[in-house]
Amino acid sequence: MVTIFDHPLITHKLALMRMEETGHKDFRENLDEIASLMAYEVLRDLPMKEVHITTPMGPCTTKMMDGEVILVPILRAGMGLVNGIMDLVPTAKIGFMGLYRDEETLEPVEYFAKFPKELSDGVVLVLDPMLATGGSSIAAVTKVKERGAKKIRMVSLVGAPEGVKAFTEAHPDVDLYLAALDDHLNEIGYIVPGLGDAGDRIYGTK
Repeated sequence: MVTIFDHPLITHKLALMRMEETGHKDFRENLDEIASLMAYEVLRDLPMKEVHITTPMGPCTTKMMDGEVILVPILRAGMGLVNGIMDLVPTAKIGFMGLYRDEETLEPVEYFAKFPKELSDGVVLVLDPMLATGGSSIAAVTKVKERGAKKIRMVSLVGAPEGVKAFTEAHPDVDLYLAALDDHLNEIGYIVPGLGDAGDRIYGTK
């Protein structure tokens, strides 16, 4: 399933991020806020358990989260989505996935991976702001599946139709969440209209 958020707050903040004149400080702040807003819906169906607690007025039966949330940002740009989600779920664990593209085969190659011990019981959110060709996202999800993850969701900010098609064909069992679906990829693989290189704009390295 592909979910594209049309909430006014998300659309407004993304418009600010798209602007060429937006500096890295404002870019990061808006990204944090969008990540929190998206996570609220992405995690809507988290498993719950019944608990018995005592309020100042007496005993109460209610519900609390049952299980872990594990964030797996694709380095480096995926780190830009972590803080906003952590603000909402401060108990979340974090894994890391580093990929580069082989110049000859053009296939993503893993150069770094570090995960919490157990992925099979948690809800794993793979994070990458841009879903362009879909290659990195497809590879990252494949690799967390290989490590035992069963409940996986892909969270991106902006997607291109080409990348969405490739991702959903490769992983039809993984829900994909986007803040916007843009028009197309250009000749060098950038999303149009997009917002430029997300990593450079997050970290001020452009």
